[in-house]
Amino acid sequence: MTYQSLAQGAGPRPWPRLWWDGFLRTARQLDRRAWLVVPPLALLLVVFVYPVGWLLLRSVSDPIWGLQHYERMIERPVYLHVLWNTVVISFTVTSVCLAFGYPVAYTMAHASPQVRRLLVFVVLIPFWTSLLVRTFAWMVLLQKTGVINDVLIGIGLLDQPAALIYNRIGVVVGMVQVQLPIMILPLYTILIRIDSRYTQAAATLGAGPIRNFLRVYLPLSMPGVATGAMLVFIISLGYYITPALLGGGGDVMIAQLIQMQIEEFGNWGFASALSVVLLFGTAVTIGLIYRIAFPKELRFIER
Repeated sequence: MTYQSLAQGAGPRPWPRLWWDGFLRTARQLDRRAWLVVPPLALLLVVFVYPVGWLLLRSVSDPIWGLQHYERMIERPVYLHVLWNTVVISFTVTSVCLAFGYPVAYTMAHASPQVRRLLVFVVLIPFWTSLLVRTFAWMVLLQKTGVINDVLIGIGLLDQPAALIYNRIGVVVGMVQVQLPIMILPLYTILIRIDSRYTQAAATLGAGPIRNFLRVYLPLSMPGVATGAMLVFIISLGYYITPALLGGGGDVMIAQLIQMQIEEFGNWGFASALSVVLLFGTAVTIGLIYRIAFPKELRFIER
């Protein structure tokens, strides 16, 4: 302690003051732009962390503390069947969206500017219509006296109306129509950035169109495929309206089961456990896709 500090009567500062000074010194060293993340973080805490924490707590505390809700989920085959339905339907929708979305995104990426703008406009049109309205429209189109059955019978492909609604077919068709733009847009953003010189170089080295696509173009497009598939699969896991209106008794998904447990039985504990399982499945899906698809492909593109 210096003579000047003794003369002024200064003594050792208490630890709260030292902690606060250190905090202010660190805050000054941060880039001012870093404070821009504070509002999003606060919003995330309010609308995500708190509700998820509340669900997790209620899943093990309502009506008594324990893991009885998770045990019930495992012991009863009906709940495992619903979970399996959710995974299978989500995977089917993702696969169909990828099969239809990749050619559309490829066409958009390689079309002229005028055609590209038109295709982007067409892809965005479904976002202008309510999900509920689109689902009701499919109910009209897919019913036995609907337009699709009338056309199929009129051209001779069917002798009698096919069952296209209140079953797995109706659920997949309705969900694919809603999810297809979500698959196309991430694919398009990646495909349009692929340098055509890669495929041209492969062609000059003797690679045919199929080999060129499988060995060069498809690996370069994998980040878009992974992003689109991840978005479609995750959103499909939590679907409620479309399966409820277009599906049958054997096509119940986990979101319908959660709604049923709350509205009809008032069983918040079991509904919270189902929500936690859905959230865990979503997190595992994101982790696997990023682990498998993104690191290698993104490093390849950066080179």
